[in-house]
Amino acid sequence: MTTSSTPTRDDAAADAPAGPPTTRRARGLDRAYYWMVLPAFVLFFVLHTIPVLQGIFFSLTDSPGYGAWKFIGLSNYAALFSDPRVVDAYLFTFKFAAVTTVLVNVIGLLIALGLNARIRLKNTLRGVYFIPYVLALLVIGYVFSYMLNQSLPTIGRALGIEALSSSLLADPDRAWLGIVVMTVWQGAAFTIIIYLAGLQTVPADLHEAASIDGAGPWRRFWSITLPMIWGFFTINVVLALKNFLQVFDQIIAMTGGGPGTSTESIGVLIYRGGFEGGEYGYQLANAVVFMIVIVAFAFFQLRVLRREEVSA
Repeated sequence: MTTSSTPTRDDAAADAPAGPPTTRRARGLDRAYYWMVLPAFVLFFVLHTIPVLQGIFFSLTDSPGYGAWKFIGLSNYAALFSDPRVVDAYLFTFKFAAVTTVLVNVIGLLIALGLNARIRLKNTLRGVYFIPYVLALLVIGYVFSYMLNQSLPTIGRALGIEALSSSLLADPDRAWLGIVVMTVWQGAAFTIIIYLAGLQTVPADLHEAASIDGAGPWRRFWSITLPMIWGFFTINVVLALKNFLQVFDQIIAMTGGGPGTSTESIGVLIYRGGFEGGEYGYQLANAVVFMIVIVAFAFFQLRVLRREEVSA
């Protein structure tokens, strides 16, 4: 006679798996993500957040950058708005950034459209146009300074062109134009690459269909190409304005802020006053205000351009 035994609840629990493998794997991945993020967070906090907080604190003092100091509250911030040198630096920086941003994006988009067309050696030309972006700004600035101070006046005198016979950078009214030319030449390379990436996403079938329907090149660009690359346009405009508001290397290399203070940007003023003029606390307050201005411009641009992107 045989006897059959039924498994008990304890036996079933013992035979059951410890848990689904996917759950254990997900927990391990979660921990791995935290360990990957932690070093970057620590570096960002130590090298960025702490210095920013220290700068905000010392902007409330009369510190010359060394020695004794005392807390003076918002006095530095109040003095900024009545300082004509600070006001002139802001006006120059805004003018320079606005003009350069427009030129860089217009020229960059036109060149990108040409490089995206069916032309010979376009891959070689793409590399050539990107070369200025990999060169150091200071080196480019010194080269352009020599050209505008020496080469161009020599050519102007030889051709009898009085407007070009003297150094452009020595004229307080025209010196900023030389900096604009150099900055556009160097900065357009980055915008070209971004616009080229955007143009690659535009289906050729749309242009062919529009061409069959009788749409000309300008109509196809305005109705098809521009709406489809508007996100890339937004990126270029926001990054360009942010970078050009912080213009520094170009001015140091080409004019040093001169003649006089005619090309003195906010960055140059903060550097000179804070590290060379004993105005450490005062220029830190200027830097905090400048940081707020840049962030406000970025948010405003993103809000407006994203709205246009959605409507497009």
